[in-house]
Amino acid sequence: MAKTHSLGFPRVGRMRELKFALEDYWAGKAELKTLEDTAQKIRQYNWGVQKGLDFVPAGEFCYYDHMLDMSTRLGVIPERYVADESAVTTYFRMARGRAPGGKDVAAQEMTKWFNTNYHYLVPELKKDQKFTLNIADQLAQIRAAKAAGVNVKPVLVGPVTFLALAKQRDAGENSEARLAHLPALLQAYAQWLKALADEGIEWVQLDEPILVTDLTAAWQQALQQAYAELSKAPVKILLATYFGTLGKNLDTAVKLPMDGLHIDAVAGRAQLDDVQKLWPQDKVLSVGIVNGRNIWRTNLRQAVETLQPIAKVRGDKLWVAPSCSLLHSPVDLTSEESLDGEVKSWLAFAVQKVGEVAVIAKALNQGVDAVKAELDDSDAVVKSRQTSKRIHHDAVAKRIAAVTEADYKRKSPFSERIQKQQAQLKLPMFATTTIGSFPQTPEIRALRRDWRASKLSDADYTKAIQAEIKLVVDEQEALGLDVLVHGEPERNDMVEYFGELLEGFAFTRFGWVQSYGSRCVKPPIIFGDVYRPKAMTVEWTSYAQSLTKKPMKGMLTGPITILGWSFPRDDLAPSQICQQIALALSDEVLDLEKAGIKVIQIDEPAFRELLPLKKEDQPAYLKWAVESFRLSNSAVADETQIHTHMCYSEFNEIIEPIAALDADVITIETSRSDNELLEVFRKFKYPNDIGPGVYDIHSPRVPTVQDMEQLIERAVNYIPAKQVWVNPDCGLKTRRWEEVRPALKNMVEAAHHLRAKFKA
Repeated sequence: MAKTHSLGFPRVGRMRELKFALEDYWAGKAELKTLEDTAQKIRQYNWGVQKGLDFVPAGEFCYYDHMLDMSTRLGVIPERYVADESAVTTYFRMARGRAPGGKDVAAQEMTKWFNTNYHYLVPELKKDQKFTLNIADQLAQIRAAKAAGVNVKPVLVGPVTFLALAKQRDAGENSEARLAHLPALLQAYAQWLKALADEGIEWVQLDEPILVTDLTAAWQQALQQAYAELSKAPVKILLATYFGTLGKNLDTAVKLPMDGLHIDAVAGRAQLDDVQKLWPQDKVLSVGIVNGRNIWRTNLRQAVETLQPIAKVRGDKLWVAPSCSLLHSPVDLTSEESLDGEVKSWLAFAVQKVGEVAVIAKALNQGVDAVKAELDDSDAVVKSRQTSKRIHHDAVAKRIAAVTEADYKRKSPFSERIQKQQAQLKLPMFATTTIGSFPQTPEIRALRRDWRASKLSDADYTKAIQAEIKLVVDEQEALGLDVLVHGEPERNDMVEYFGELLEGFAFTRFGWVQSYGSRCVKPPIIFGDVYRPKAMTVEWTSYAQSLTKKPMKGMLTGPITILGWSFPRDDLAPSQICQQIALALSDEVLDLEKAGIKVIQIDEPAFRELLPLKKEDQPAYLKWAVESFRLSNSAVADETQIHTHMCYSEFNEIIEPIAALDADVITIETSRSDNELLEVFRKFKYPNDIGPGVYDIHSPRVPTVQDMEQLIERAVNYIPAKQVWVNPDCGLKTRRWEEVRPALKNMVEAAHHLRAKFKA
């Protein structure tokens, strides 16, 4: 009899209860007890949804980030946070740089979790790192789950993935130096597993997604060493991999002395046959057959047919599961009462995916007749998507077919363009700008909400948004910024806003997915061919430009990011979807140019995160990603300055493709990593202008003039001063005006100091 389980469940709550509880606690509006009670209610709901599974994840719930939980539970707490304070204060100071009852301090670095849009806090190791176990909170969660009547399977990030994703600043670029910590770390894990065994736990899930990346011999050996040691633990261990195939690590993985192995059969369908042959039949093989990262219903009949041969061989050693943690999926589709009926019939969120797992297992265990109605319904959905006239548009196909190589290139090289742009823009050295958005106050959100609900007329809404734009422009003028933005008060989300104005997209009301901490995103759904029926940003940007003589940036989200931060259709290659979006955006870029907008920013924060995890798969992605970006803006005049923005990016391996984007100016996130990302520019002479972020907008802390001067001066060690712009790391949407004003004032002052210094 095949077993069922899941690898993790969304922790934000059906209605984002955790987000609001966290923000009330941080703002001093609620006590810690209120936050804890909210968290417990969410956990109880999650356990209830999954109660029908044979094994239910527990102990994986966290207030901010599971990697941060691993750090605090292992005692990996940098000295700057260690003080006479509560554990929860330390926890939030590590996450945000600030917590009720604690002094402000630099937050930990944050970056993307593999190739997803989830962010984790990077563990900070030191040469003489000690590991001290502190797992009382997890044990309490596990006891509560058992009391709720579920068969608990605790989830931990595995030791090798933990080390691989950590940083050790005193070791420089030598990533293998972190492996020196492995023996001590394994002792802590052994104690941890013993403590779980003492709670009556049978199975523990150790996540090692690092196995789907390219590993050196040293890291493969570390896995062998780690699991040779951990196999002695008095619990059974399910080693979980996801987000891709094991590839060249397959031989290493199947020889690890674990009791079970989970593979992603969605992102890594090609590996299923090989793993089935090589993984011992007396051990558990968990097959992630339901997509944990997208929102499309599973083709149940196809899934059952895929697993039937394995079930015959393995019996109860086959576990059916989602491909990865359902953390990356919205919670419950039944909340979507206003979603288009046809599109809704094609979808499944986390709750529904748990149900799909159960149906597949029932078909394997009792025969397909036991789930005939469910399979017939699934077949109807598959046919509906194949035949729907809403999905395919001939005009889009014809336009794609007409694209030529010339459409991927600007008219002149950067060296010529920049002279024409500077003659027109007349910008000073160390030009200052922001990334786009300004604080989204409750009043702004209420405006949009009332307008959507038809409580506010179009005329009144336009007047109110124009007033917000004028406020933002006036603030920037007063601060002395050089290139202005309109602040984006009309935008709820940088991807959803454009998706609502493009054809081929659908939208949810409650399809929230955690990005980091209390930050949630609501990805649009790309269900059909994409095209632009009318201008999307020209009206607001033109109004903003009319208020100032300074350059006003047009603000667009790039094709790669719109693709990456949406739930894309699964019946068309990502490269083709991206090209459709790029052509739609190119129409907008040209309309902005015609309206007199001389600076246009096309944000691509997702450029790095969509990079395949294995090097052999990367060139193909980089080719179509670069082409799509260039297609979106190549038709503009030399005088029009194209900016792009990237955040949380490790640039070293892809700096040449980034340069190949040929944006006139690129702004990047660097402040949290202490300008570490700039090391790449020592070796690679970046040809165009660049703005290394000098203000960490993810923390409420206001950086001083001196802080930012030092970051700019450090940047000039890597990049010629004439190419350097001065800007925050990212948009200011999530910050308050009380934080933004002094931070930008200090930023402008720092730029003025550097101008005087470099002109002297």
